[in-house]
Amino acid sequence: MVWFFWGNSTKSKCVFKLWKRAIRIRKGARNNDSCREFFKILKILPLSAQYIYSLLMFVVNNRNLFLVNAELYTIKTRNSYNLLPPLSHLSKYQKGVYYAGIRIFNHLPTSIKSIANETKELKKALKEFLLDN
Repeated sequence: MVWFFWGNSTKSKCVFKLWKRAIRIRKGARNNDSCREFFKILKILPLSAQYIYSLLMFVVNNRNLFLVNAELYTIKTRNSYNLLPPLSHLSKYQKGVYYAGIRIFNHLPTSIKSIANETKELKKALKEFLLDN
């Protein structure tokens, strides 16, 4: 599914409430019970994590659109796996898929960023990371 097109929308809270309601019905929980553990038990990513996952998969699948710091600078630093964000002062552009994907990718741990070329391993590591955090 392509969540990243509407994941940043104002209606995403309504969708998330409905999603939690469905989880509570499935687990037989009360209306005021927390769903955090239910998401972990069922191994379902919450809406925000699903949005992040979709954005990151967009970035990984379209690596040719993004510039990595290591391609520009010859010195290997802790930020060499980071993507270079384009200069933009427009908030509409910064909330878009391209810019938000770069920002989120750059906040990942280095262990996940370093396996960005192996898609299967990345998907598994990313899902585990998002379920735990």
